[in-house]
Amino acid sequence: MSSSAAPSDSDTAVNERTALLDGHQGQKKVTPLPKLQIAILLLALLVEPIASQSIYPYINQLVSELDITGGDERKVGYYAGLIESIFFATQALTILQWSRTSDRVGRKPVLLLGIFGLSLSMICFGLSRTLSGLIVSRCITGALNGNIGVMKSMMGELTDSTNMAQGFALMPIAFSFGATIGPMIGGALEHPQRHFPNIFPGAFWSQFPYFLPSGIAAAFSVICFLTILFFLKETLPRQQTQEKSMSALDGEALNVPQNAVGDSPVSIRSLFVPSVLIPVVNYGCIATFEMAMFALQPLFYSTPIELGGLGFDPSTIGLWMGMFGIVNGVLQTITFAPLINRFGAKTVFQFCAGTFIPIIALFPITNIVARQYGINWLVWFLLTCSLLLGVFMDMSFGCILMFITAAAPNKRSLGATNGLAQMTASIVRAITPATATSMFAYTIQHKLMGGYAVYAVLITASIFALRITTKLPGSPGKRA
Repeated sequence: MSSSAAPSDSDTAVNERTALLDGHQGQKKVTPLPKLQIAILLLALLVEPIASQSIYPYINQLVSELDITGGDERKVGYYAGLIESIFFATQALTILQWSRTSDRVGRKPVLLLGIFGLSLSMICFGLSRTLSGLIVSRCITGALNGNIGVMKSMMGELTDSTNMAQGFALMPIAFSFGATIGPMIGGALEHPQRHFPNIFPGAFWSQFPYFLPSGIAAAFSVICFLTILFFLKETLPRQQTQEKSMSALDGEALNVPQNAVGDSPVSIRSLFVPSVLIPVVNYGCIATFEMAMFALQPLFYSTPIELGGLGFDPSTIGLWMGMFGIVNGVLQTITFAPLINRFGAKTVFQFCAGTFIPIIALFPITNIVARQYGINWLVWFLLTCSLLLGVFMDMSFGCILMFITAAAPNKRSLGATNGLAQMTASIVRAITPATATSMFAYTIQHKLMGGYAVYAVLITASIFALRITTKLPGSPGKRA
């Protein structure tokens, strides 16, 4: 908990966590979450997928309309993947620096700068009519955006070992809710002059048919910026004396030994130890699989059936991808914390990471059914199975974030630890969309394994990655 938080929140949390360390307590009781601060933090997290995923339903159509491919629809995947990847490429170059900066100047200033960059980039994206314009706009938000690592650090500082599962379970739920709103905005509001001619007349909307969904995403970012500016409390302790007095509590909150809690951030080199690197590598693996799935989904949905997809229009794509966010949010709210309490974080993580295999296998199966029978009830049943499996795959993020938070050498290095993890994820997320969509386009173009070779490659890679999950410690805070 922040030493600069509101007195009521801070005093309550300190008293309750002190009670947990009191020898008179036979069993730890759960510390209540600071609801207002976590709600604001989740709002910041909500904005991220609204902005990033609102482009997914129409990105392939946008590439086609700009005539980037020269009329060859088989090449759409190459350019769509490039646009999706460039954000993570630039983020990978700066995320660790932003996270380390937040360990020194505070979480809130870095978070505000990232939200500002997100809003600016969406405005630029909506006004872009060239490939270079689209790429530059995605670079802006990637370079300025250190939000994800900072938000994970703040969640670690707002929770302790008794409520960490509850706190981190809320992060994928908020992201999923944003992932619901984002694709729906993109799918429903693209080409507003065509869909709502009476509301959006004029040449502007025909010249910039994707500005409306981008502008709506930017407006969400502005609202979030103002909320953080006026209501979010800084969570990074600023006074050394306060840090020392809280050191025992910090050690308990992060599940690290008290003698590992120092007064200042550690060097980057000291993070390159197995206790930190094993969770980070596992995070990178599931980020790879998640990004491959999200990059392939809209491409698979929009590609004609005869070329290996389902031939959906942007509205259908946005609606179905939005459904994932709704189902994900509801099921994670109900099941995540009970599953962690019953089976443990490692067991849940291993099971959820393994669901990527059947998810990818359902892509070619669904296309084969669509080729034989068209878009019928069986296709929708298979898509529903994939959606439900995706919920479990997404739970793996809540699990691994607990391991990463617990691996931080001390609280003042929590930002650097999360920054290292997020930099790793950003690198693989920069590579994965372009790789996955290019493999999709290449295998279709050359009919490798009937156009399904991309799925065989991904399934094989995921099987090997499952072995890395065994290296995690039995629970967050323990050594492997």
